[in-house]
Parts: sequence; C-alpha cells; structure tokens
Amino acid sequence: MKLKFLALTLALAASTVAANAQEQKKCNDIFVGGGLGVISSMTPNLNTPNFYMDVYVGKYLTPVWGVRAGLAGPLINLDARQGNAVDINGNPVAYKNKKFGELNLDAMFSISNLFTDNLARFNVYLFAGPTVNFSRTTSKFSDVQDASVLLVEPDNSFKLRAGATAGLGLAYNITDAFALGLEGRFGVTPSMFGDADAYRKAAGTARFTVNGIWTIGGQRGKIARDAAAAAAAGYLSQEAAQAMVDEALENNPKIVEKVVEKEVVKYVDKIVYKDAPVSTPIFFQIGKANIDSKDKARIKLLAEAINAAQEDCVYEVAGYADKKTGSAKYNQQLSEKRAQAVYDLLVENGVPAEKLEVKGYGGVDPMFFDTDMLSRCVIVRKK
Repeated sequence: MKLKFLALTLALAASTVAANAQEQKKCNDIFVGGGLGVISSMTPNLNTPNFYMDVYVGKYLTPVWGVRAGLAGPLINLDARQGNAVDINGNPVAYKNKKFGELNLDAMFSISNLFTDNLARFNVYLFAGPTVNFSRTTSKFSDVQDASVLLVEPDNSFKLRAGATAGLGLAYNITDAFALGLEGRFGVTPSMFGDADAYRKAAGTARFTVNGIWTIGGQRGKIARDAAAAAAAGYLSQEAAQAMVDEALENNPKIVEKVVEKEVVKYVDKIVYKDAPVSTPIFFQIGKANIDSKDKARIKLLAEAINAAQEDCVYEVAGYADKKTGSAKYNQQLSEKRAQAVYDLLVENGVPAEKLEVKGYGGVDPMFFDTDMLSRCVIVRKK
C-alpha cells in the first residue's frame, strides 16, 4: 500500500509540473522520463536478474549540471548460494521475485555538453546521489543458532534502508525535446533480504535500463542559457534574450549567434563611441577570418573616426579565437589572420600603417558574458 502511495505521489507531482510548464511556458529544461530493464543483487556475483523499471523528474540547471528524483522497482532476487544463511530446516535461502521500491536523488554531470556551444546530439553523462529502498525485511536471525551455520527465520517487518548509487548514461537527442538512452546504475545499501544475505550490512545492486526522456518545451542549451544570464545582468535586452531562447529552441544556433553579436555590438558602441573610439570589436564565425559586408562598413566608419580624431597614439588590432575550439597552434594562427584582415581594411580606408599594431592572442576563455563564441573576434583599441 505504501509503495502504491509513493508511486502515485511521484506521478501526480510529475503531471503537475508538466501541466504548469505547458501553460506558462516557463519550464524549459525540466524533464520527465522512465526506463525499463533488469536488476540484480550481488552476493558477491550477479544473482538471477529480475524486472526493473523507473520513472523520474528533473531539471537541467546548467548545460553541464542537472538534478533529478525518481521512483523505481519492483522485483529482485536472492539466489541460494554458498555464503548466504540457511533456514531453520538447514536449507540454503533463496528468495524469488521479492517486491521492493526505491527512491533515488541524482546529481547529473554531462560530459558531452561540457565541450559544446549548444546541445550535444550524443550526451554522455555521470550521475550519483543518495537512495532509499523500502520493502518487507523477509528474514532475521533465528533465536536458535547452530555453531557451524547462521540460521534465519521469516520476518515481515517493513523497513527503509539508506545508501548511495552512481552510474553512467548515454542519451541520443532525437529532437531538442525527446531523447532515448541507456543507463547503468550501481548501488550499495543494507540488504533488503535481511539477515539471510551474507552481505546484510552493505549489499550491492546493479541495474541496466533503456530510457526515454522528454524535456518540457525543449532543452535550451548553452547559448540560450547565456542569453538569459546576460539579460538578468542587464547586458542584453529582454527582447534580444527571448529571441535567442526562441531560436535555440528551434535548434538554429547560427541565427542565435547573429542576435548575440548584434546586441553586444550595440551595447559596446553605446558605451565607448564618442569622437574617437576607445575600443570596438569585430566578430567572426567559427574557424573563419573573412569579414562580411556589415563589418566592412563598421571598419570603414572606425577608420574615419581614427583619422578625424588626429590623436598621437597607436591602436592595437588584437585578434582572438575561442579556446574550446581547435588546437593552441591553430587558434594562434587564426587569431593572427583575423587581426591582419582588420588591419588591412583599416589601412585600405586611410589609417596610416604606423598608427596600427597587429597582434594575435590565440585561443582565450570567454571574453563577453561567459559566451565562447564572442571570443572569436578582433578588438581595435588605443594602446
């Protein structure tokens, strides 16, 4: 009865979250899922596998970290084997299809999303956390004992047992809202079979499941999360941040990148442009050093501002690359090519070469709003 009540409670909580998310559209990155597979107790080797299923609800807190809670069960075996206790008749103890349930709370760490700008198609992740299982104990030591063996007798008391589990998962994101995956989980708790188990104080269990995961509203990914953070800090307008989120949900990072670039350029220009520019950025696409027509126009205006200012100073044309993309050698060469391309256009538009100094800084950590792609740039600034 308690097992059914807990299962119903979790199911109602998940359905409530889903309903609110659909109505308010504010629950991106909240996910619900479930899996089917097998479980085996380990005393010390695998026992006969039995049917196992789980359901869970969770949330991606960042592109890399997430949390989830789940309910699982319902059957597990303990085979009769050497090392386990015997019943009062001297027979080796064996329990088949023992009913149980467990509650798992997991912290999740995505290895794949650690290295991607948006969402990894294949997501390899680790998880670990506390667990509590609940069932009838099944056995306890008999009051009558033999000198050579441990004797047990039936015990029907209901108990909760706390422990920990950890595991590895692999998910394939079919869409930004649905994924299929495999998980392996290993746990250690006091044995749910009671004193009959030779590993009664710390029994191991292994589970393998095939999972389906549905993310309510779709995973937003790193780009959209960075947009939300920038908006909260006041660096981006709410309209621009929402546009980035919408585009990320449609899995179109190229348009998202344009929105980020446009808003950051607007923000930088608003702060630094006066009679003569103090600093201005030119952004590039991943792996590219060519300049589009929009930035050629910006460089032309920049050259006119430098010439009009008639200041006796040198401007550094500093090239950068995204540290997380490409090797150190490749990024150094790319940053130099980007700086040289901007230098050439400035000179072409009338800036004396002696007023410019070209330098490539290679791959760097995020320079603007903790967003990697905004490090693919050239910054022209007074020295």
